[in-house]
Amino acid sequence: MTGTPHFAPIPRLPLVAGNWKMNLLRWEADALCRHLVAALPLSAEVAVFPSFPLLPAVVEALAGSGIGVGGQDLHPEPKGAHTGDVSGLQLADVGCSWALCGHSERRHNHGESDELAVAKALAAARAGLKPLLCVGETRDERRRGETFAVLDRQLAPLAGLAFADLPGLVLAYEPVWAIGTGETATPEIAQQAHAHLRARLATLWGAAGAARRILYGGSVTPDNSTGLAAMPDIDGGLVGGASFDAGKFLAIISSFAA
Repeated sequence: MTGTPHFAPIPRLPLVAGNWKMNLLRWEADALCRHLVAALPLSAEVAVFPSFPLLPAVVEALAGSGIGVGGQDLHPEPKGAHTGDVSGLQLADVGCSWALCGHSERRHNHGESDELAVAKALAAARAGLKPLLCVGETRDERRRGETFAVLDRQLAPLAGLAFADLPGLVLAYEPVWAIGTGETATPEIAQQAHAHLRARLATLWGAAGAARRILYGGSVTPDNSTGLAAMPDIDGGLVGGASFDAGKFLAIISSFAA
């Protein structure tokens, strides 16, 4: 624990985001969307991030539901000779309202830097999308006591940007050591990281920065979501495997009820 200042809770609409990663075929995605729509109205803002081939079908299936749809990645340029990539404009064109930026699996598997993650967030905002920017430390970094230093480094490329450059920005704290491992940060450990991130956002953009939503994204399940939701600086969850199980996902959404 450091001397990071704590900000009094500010009313923020809970957000639960489901990252489907490289999972689900179209029929499975259709069935999952039907379950979500049948459960309306939901108790928090909800967004899902399917793989690229599923986006048009999911946008159609969720039309009018209020559930947002986002791309799992995007290129920082609006168009060009970038085989295999998609742009923010293309995501918006198929009906997306969100874009995931800097997920730990992109950083680890594709060597994406802190600067590239923020460049993608800017590209998303310029395309009219809300960027969900992921940050978090590895197991080794945590064991060395570097968690806050890593978070500061990952946010450093935001310095010099105006709040208006990223008006829809949401952060997700995803401790890499807790993703897909079955481990999870305790609510208290997660709260420390979230409070630190909120303080850094306040340093960048004042009260408007402090009011940004920060999600927790390390193996969120129905078993731990209630405890996480009770923390003052945790505004929702970025959910992986549990997000493509309708029952589990809906239970997590209920935990973060507005």
